[in-house]
Amino acid sequence: MTDACVVLTTFENRDQARPVIDALISERLVACVQMMDIESSYTWQGVVEHEPEVLVLIKTTTVVYPMLEKRLAELHPYDVPEILQIPVASGSRAYLAWMAENTR
Repeated sequence: MTDACVVLTTFENRDQARPVIDALISERLVACVQMMDIESSYTWQGVVEHEPEVLVLIKTTTVVYPMLEKRLAELHPYDVPEILQIPVASGSRAYLAWMAENTR
């Protein structure tokens, strides 16, 4: 097991996601972020929804995660944002070291 983790969240679109991503990177809460276009299906206020969204994969460390979760919740425009932490069991030693160097 490593100290690294991946955090998942979603946004309506890339324009909505970018300012949040920029803030998280500049505050050194994340080392790297990737965005992918997806379609999400879920129940919201009793209605089944099918919406295009942007899935954001955030690379950080478990030490930084509590601060990241708090800041992401503050910045996120959704009422109930998806914020899921997934532990990284193993990975490239060089990449994991780079992640640690680029988070506070």
